[in-house]
This record gives sequence, structure tokens and C-alpha cells, in this order.
Amino acid sequence: MTTTISAPTARQVVAPAPIPAVSNHIPFRQTLANSFTMAYRGILKIKHNPEQLFDVTIQPILFTALFAGIFGGAMAGNIHAYLPTLIPGIMVQTVVLTSVVTGTQMREDMDKGVFDRFKSLPIARISALSGALIADMVRYGLATVLTIAMGLILGYRPAGGVLAVIVAGLVVVFCSFAVSWVWALVGITGKSASAVQGVSMMIMFPLTFMSGAFAPVSTMPGWLQAIDKANPIYYMVTSARELMNSNVYSSNLAWSLIGSVVVIAIFAPLAVRAYMRRA
Repeated sequence: MTTTISAPTARQVVAPAPIPAVSNHIPFRQTLANSFTMAYRGILKIKHNPEQLFDVTIQPILFTALFAGIFGGAMAGNIHAYLPTLIPGIMVQTVVLTSVVTGTQMREDMDKGVFDRFKSLPIARISALSGALIADMVRYGLATVLTIAMGLILGYRPAGGVLAVIVAGLVVVFCSFAVSWVWALVGITGKSASAVQGVSMMIMFPLTFMSGAFAPVSTMPGWLQAIDKANPIYYMVTSARELMNSNVYSSNLAWSLIGSVVVIAIFAPLAVRAYMRRA
């Protein structure tokens, strides 16, 4: 009797089904919603750290009263005559210097690892950056309102009218938002928060003081007047002063808006690219 043993058949190997690729694309609507959520987070931080508002609450009140008392008599003979020059200038200086905080706080969040925790969340990565910038616009608006209010208390009466004052405030907030993209880039690429603040102040203080915010540019040396023609803060101060005191919409306003758009067009992509590399 012969027994036939059949050879074992080869086991058929079934390839696993391919895993579908996961898209990292976040819809624009969700990105916008995430940005406003992060902006709300930035505003909510003020509730737990009210000292973050000192630069937009104490500074406008203190600087307006102090500069009016110090320079009023020397520049215009009395405080009341000096207010039409001072209030638009101090408003621009306060809001523009506030934009420096954008880069400093961003660098602090990155050093503390806050942005690293955001990476694990199902949100648009860019929302942390855009949310911080949106939240800072609230601070700019608050600084603008308090500066004008302090000027009214001291006796300033804008001859340009209410509408012109509102337009001047909106222009200053928009221009400061544009400048904040510069400091956002500095904050992302900087080594420390203190270094970011030091560099920012070293640049902004000369630009604001030489812009004509406190003294007419015509009284300055010729070489300083020539530099002011390339100083964006000069056009912000001059356009705000023309609007608030005379309701004049001049080329200075146009240059302020055009310059702000150019700054955003240049520095916003650079800041986003630098942030996305680190995020």
C-alpha cells in the first residue's frame, strides 16, 4: 500500500491595505476660528496678569500729563496751547511702543514651551501667531482711547471733529499692527525676551522722538529732517495731527497707509515662515 503525501501549499500573503494619507491642511474657516480663540486666550491672560496692561493704561496717562507739564510752557507758552501738538504725538508714541510687547511676549511663550504644547492640538499652527497679533490690537485700541481721554481732561479740544479723531485712532492702530509684524519676526528669531526688548526699544525710541511727536520737525537740524523723510513714525504723527486738529486728509495719511501695507507684505510672510519652521 502506497501513501501519497501532498506538498503543503504556499500560504498566500495578503498585502495590508494602504493607510490613507492624513492631510495637514486646515480649512480657512477653522484657521480663522482658531486664531480668534488664541486671541481670546491672549486677552484672558490679562485677567490673571493685570500688570500686562500697565503700558497701555498707566503710560498714556502718566506720559501725557508729564510731557504736557514739562514741555508745554517751553514749546508753546502754556500747556493748553501745546496740547494740539502733544496729544497726536503721544498717542502715536504710546501705541507704537506698545507693539514692541508683541515680540517680547511671543519670545517668552516660546521659551516657556507654550507653543510646543500647541503643536499637539488639532488646530492650525499659524493660529498661535495670528491670535497673539489680534489680541494686541485690543491693547492698541485701549492705549489710543486713554491717550485721547487724558488729553480731553487736560483741556484738549480736537478742531477736526469726532469723526476725524476716530479715523486718526484707527490709522494709528492699523499702522501699529503693521509694525507688530516686524517685532513678531524679531521675537521668533531672537535668543531671549530681554534681547528682543532691548533691540526693539533701541530702534523705536529714536524713531519716535525724532518724528516730531513732541517738537516741530522744522526746528531740527537739516540732516535730521532728511532722515525723518524716511521715518514711518513721522508720517503717522503728521497725519494724526492733521486729522485731529484740521480734519485734513493729506499725502501723509496716504504714505502712512501705503507704508503699513508694504511692511505687512514684507514682514508678515517672513514672520510666518520663521514661525512655521519652529512650530
